[in-house]
Amino acid sequence: MTDNSIGTPEQLRDPNYTPALHKAIPLGIQHVLAMFVSNVTPAIIIAGAAGFGFGSDAGAQGFPDMTYMIQMSMLFAGIATLFQTIGMGAIGARLPIVQGTSFAFIPIMIPLVAGKGVEALPALFGGVLLGGLFHAVLGIFIGRIRFALPPLVTGLVVTMIGLALVKVGIQYAAGGVPAIGKPEYGSLLNWSAALVVIFVTLGLKFYARGIMAVSAVVIGIAAGYVFALLLGMITVDGIATSVSRSASFALPMPFKYGFDFSLAAVIGFCLMAFVSAVETVGDVSGITKGGAGREATDKEIQGATYADGFGTAIAGIFGGLPNTSFSQNVGLIAMTGVMSRHVVTIGAFFLILCGLVPKVGAVIRTIPIEVLGGGVIVMFGMVVAAGISMLSDVNWNRRNMVIFAISLSIGLGLQLDPKAVQYLPDSVRILMTSGLLPAALIAIVLNLVLPEELSAEATEEVSGGMASQDDASLEPASNQA
Repeated sequence: MTDNSIGTPEQLRDPNYTPALHKAIPLGIQHVLAMFVSNVTPAIIIAGAAGFGFGSDAGAQGFPDMTYMIQMSMLFAGIATLFQTIGMGAIGARLPIVQGTSFAFIPIMIPLVAGKGVEALPALFGGVLLGGLFHAVLGIFIGRIRFALPPLVTGLVVTMIGLALVKVGIQYAAGGVPAIGKPEYGSLLNWSAALVVIFVTLGLKFYARGIMAVSAVVIGIAAGYVFALLLGMITVDGIATSVSRSASFALPMPFKYGFDFSLAAVIGFCLMAFVSAVETVGDVSGITKGGAGREATDKEIQGATYADGFGTAIAGIFGGLPNTSFSQNVGLIAMTGVMSRHVVTIGAFFLILCGLVPKVGAVIRTIPIEVLGGGVIVMFGMVVAAGISMLSDVNWNRRNMVIFAISLSIGLGLQLDPKAVQYLPDSVRILMTSGLLPAALIAIVLNLVLPEELSAEATEEVSGGMASQDDASLEPASNQA
């Protein structure tokens, strides 16, 4: 809700307005809290998938590579946010857009690193760098490619992203992949920690207001952390050891893991850049409508896309993952009514500070995987819900039902049974088993080439009596029972 003591209604709608510092600082940190867990989670998931995260031998050394990736997630989310709020030439929308590590790329990254350890990182970050540069180039054409990504395609892709990730949340809540097959996997103790997070998060989302509601996931994980501490899942000595092993200040290292060219990585990141670019267009439009009551300009959309791409490319050089605009902050601006980009700039500096202090990452890595699983279940479930919400804008005629059916069946099927394409070349196999790219490509191509109308006879044989009611309502009255 709008706090008129911050400024006049005209000031609150102005991106260039700066509230008093004692009010701007908490508002800026509020933006960071709304995305904090979502921002660092991809690094934890990729480290775990590669085999140097939770449950791996790296634990004896304090998970140094995972901690570094967490650190880079915070640092380059802050830097990319500054690109958006302050801008640099044509780069940046000069709007209160918060950037962070994107969930969308996780289904692409997991097959690239699965079980390969740190050795997989040069190819991964090579893909991030080149994919980011391609993403920036999309800024030139973004207005012309939007026609190829209607709600049918974008809704399908976002839903597929969520479906690809929900399994990760369940595995984390049950004890993590390394615990599969062991007696403790799926134990009541593990699930109790995850459920504490879920229940606290839901309670705050539905019954709290203001900063408590916005930071529900962060507070839920904090509650789960305390619960795990009380039950001995973590110890004070363990937390102290983790923090003591980390430096108080550290600068990022360019090409820390090297650079390698992987065709699968580059193709995957470039194709997902289309989806991320369209997501950013939606976020920019949502911010200008919700905060300023107007449509976004072409210059703002183009600048935001440039910031997405260059932010991702720079992150790839230093060991960070792809960046994108964070949608939860669109709702936050609509709720507070404060459109000031300088408020978000304060939040960006807070993220950069956290990224330069490895001890912050050291505390994050002590979060039990079961506790993190509770937060991840909520976040990834919301991704699925967001995709379904986007699909609600689709005209569900027979044509669109067929496009959705084929795309979802092939994409989800390949995701569930990756061995179905085990004889394909490695680069193609990695892209296919993500499930996400095949589904997106099939949906885009079919949407562009299929005729706008599809006769009832073309689908009645396979619809199994589940044809659209809207289609049925178009039949002549004499033909209806």
